[in-house]
Amino acid sequence: MFYNAAAEAWQYKGPASNPDVESFHRGLPDYAITPLVSLPEVAKELGLGHVLLKDESNRLGLPAFKILGASWAVFKTVAIECGLPLTSTLAEVGTAARERDICLVTCTEGNWGRALSRVARYLQCTATIFVPNFMDKATQEKISGEGGKVIVVDGDYDYSVKCAKEEAERHGLLVMDVSWEGYEEIPELVVDGYMTMLTETDRQLQGMGISPATHAIPSVGAGSWAQAVVIHYKSHPLAGRVIAVEPITAASLKTSLEAGAITSISTGHTIMNGMNCGTISSTAWLVLREGLDASVTVSDVEVHHDLQMLHSRGIKVGPCGAAPLSALRRICMEKKQILQLDRSSVVILFSTEGAREYVVPDGA
Repeated sequence: MFYNAAAEAWQYKGPASNPDVESFHRGLPDYAITPLVSLPEVAKELGLGHVLLKDESNRLGLPAFKILGASWAVFKTVAIECGLPLTSTLAEVGTAARERDICLVTCTEGNWGRALSRVARYLQCTATIFVPNFMDKATQEKISGEGGKVIVVDGDYDYSVKCAKEEAERHGLLVMDVSWEGYEEIPELVVDGYMTMLTETDRQLQGMGISPATHAIPSVGAGSWAQAVVIHYKSHPLAGRVIAVEPITAASLKTSLEAGAITSISTGHTIMNGMNCGTISSTAWLVLREGLDASVTVSDVEVHHDLQMLHSRGIKVGPCGAAPLSALRRICMEKKQILQLDRSSVVILFSTEGAREYVVPDGA
């Protein structure tokens, strides 16, 4: 685990969350607030006050949260590019996108590409999705089933980023949830889109008569989701602690934190497909290096066991969704006192994907 003691006193001083984002999401087809599920047996086992899981297994009809960021980023970008006000309807923005022959372009390890394909379907425009060569056929078919054109590259995720950039330069609007120098605006809109999940969570806690969260655990791929979580919980003086979780085989954030600079790594196989990224987003890094309290790595075996436990309780998460629980267990075993986890703590586990097929890891 990497621990950043200075994060406890750090406060986010950037722009406040845009209230238009949640209003926009409420107008999308199939919008509904996702469940916040209490896990009292886990809280009792670990000696904590409350442990709750925000279940994103059915967000706007998709099995992951990514569409929150994808929909807002595309809507706002296309509306501005076409000279339309943000009060425009999806149909109006879609008509303008088709008139300009706008094609959405991205790369993905699964859920992001499927979400962007769904947004293209909302707008009735085209989407081209580059995927790494390790992606299974079933995942590819789910993306293409939303209407996206899937192109398999001869390489890993970072290589698929390169291919998407080249395609967008030829023809298309590049829509990514990871940033680099010169490409920051759309990824920041993605982060804004993710805030809906966090404001929902705050209201749900209040409705349950539970104090605000003292600790939040997001999973990390390229880092934009964790960036949103840090911004949200570090935007006021009574800040909650944020602990990120990554696969042992894809710990690009932890490696970068230890090095003090963004450090790309070669990743290995993991059942946590959506977290298998070798480079942290540049805009996410600026927030995470200052405001993240700790970064934890977990194994596929740990995640598989916690996924099974959650499934036995009717909570149908995928491996990325179970990873925050595995991180909480590891922290409570090793660094509970340092991170001030005790019987007064309110811990939010953000489960970012629903159940899916995967190969059970060796040793499980």
